[in-house]
Amino acid sequence: MPRRKSARRQKLEQLIAYPIDWLEERSGLIGGLRYFLLRKVPGDTSWWHTLGSATLTAFIVQTVTGVVLAMYYKPDPDKAYESIRFITDDLTFGWLVRGMHRWGASVFIILMFFHMARVFLFGAYKYPRELNWIIGVLLLVLGMLEGFTGYLLPWDQTAYWATVVGINLNGTAPFLGPFLAQFLQGGAEIGNETLSRFYAMHMLLIPGGLFALIGLHLYLVIRLGVSSPPWSPEAAGEERVEAPPEGRAGLVQPGPRGGYAK
Repeated sequence: MPRRKSARRQKLEQLIAYPIDWLEERSGLIGGLRYFLLRKVPGDTSWWHTLGSATLTAFIVQTVTGVVLAMYYKPDPDKAYESIRFITDDLTFGWLVRGMHRWGASVFIILMFFHMARVFLFGAYKYPRELNWIIGVLLLVLGMLEGFTGYLLPWDQTAYWATVVGINLNGTAPFLGPFLAQFLQGGAEIGNETLSRFYAMHMLLIPGGLFALIGLHLYLVIRLGVSSPPWSPEAAGEERVEAPPEGRAGLVQPGPRGGYAK
């Protein structure tokens, strides 16, 4: 026989549930979150399917550490390097936050490549998930642009010359190459305008696009579901048909052209 809850525990549970119920009644967010976290997935999924969640986690780490660094970074050619030195050497745990952001950028890009490789090899880009594959490609492009624009921000010799090479490479592209190089450089040479534009793109423009595409990507994952591995019976087209209850004649089976025949 189950033990009866004490009055104190019941009151505590009601106190905790009240704000949750209040928010759910007015927004439906709790139900949506519960559906997202507790949705059904194929039973034969594996650790390969966690690469998307790992990539999202890396992006969240980059967002949090980037916000902390933006509080102390100064996007000015005369003060940028000194602000980086202050964060690394003088700020409490600044070296840890900067290290997580610096190396986390590489981890984020590598995980995106692994995730897209898994999607391609498992055939998860096929119908009806073509749009989600296109969104993933756009996310990869924006992620690489985010890394490129962030490379100049320390304003040291390595960052300066790497940016010179990157801008010159973009300038060799056909048609839009010269315009793109001029836009990124912001003048005759890399200077104050270049740093300001790179900082604005790194902190505002590209992250906004990443947030929007990630939201759409997750929505499509929830709507279309998680694809089964290639070796899954479901992926091979097999269907499980339950026997009808007593009193019904015949057994419904898949027809030769996708219809149903008795």
